[in-house]
Amino acid sequence: MTLKTGDKAPLFSLKNSDGEDVRLEDFIGKKNVVLLFFPLAFSSVCTDELCHVRDNIKKYESLDAEILGISVDSFFALKAFKKEQNLNFHLLSDFNKNVSEAYGALYDDFYGMVGVSKRSAFVVGKDGIIKYAEVLEKASEIPDFDKVQAALA
Repeated sequence: MTLKTGDKAPLFSLKNSDGEDVRLEDFIGKKNVVLLFFPLAFSSVCTDELCHVRDNIKKYESLDAEILGISVDSFFALKAFKKEQNLNFHLLSDFNKNVSEAYGALYDDFYGMVGVSKRSAFVVGKDGIIKYAEVLEKASEIPDFDKVQAALA
């Protein structure tokens, strides 16, 4: 089931690219959070999407938002991807697919691979409620960042 605006965001704890635990609940009451689920590190559209966010990080910071990129890649792969692309926000490994599934952002079949995150954007307000939800069926599309930023404003 895909989550929608007004739903309570499922809490989670995932490993970041340094193997450290990052918990959604640590941001509740303090910052807005933008969850960006993406299919696979090092793929062209994912790279374009995350580099766009990197290049616009000041805008998100001005909106008091923390960016969390989430994929089913291992945190080892995410560490290499983050370093190669000089990404300035957390990348989190949902290797066991629990969080992608909880947010309704998981492909059953992605080019023959089972359980890959769908490209998706969720804005979680400081109150823990989803302010914006976009789950894309086509991995070649990217989220509407204007709408993401509008939900943060």
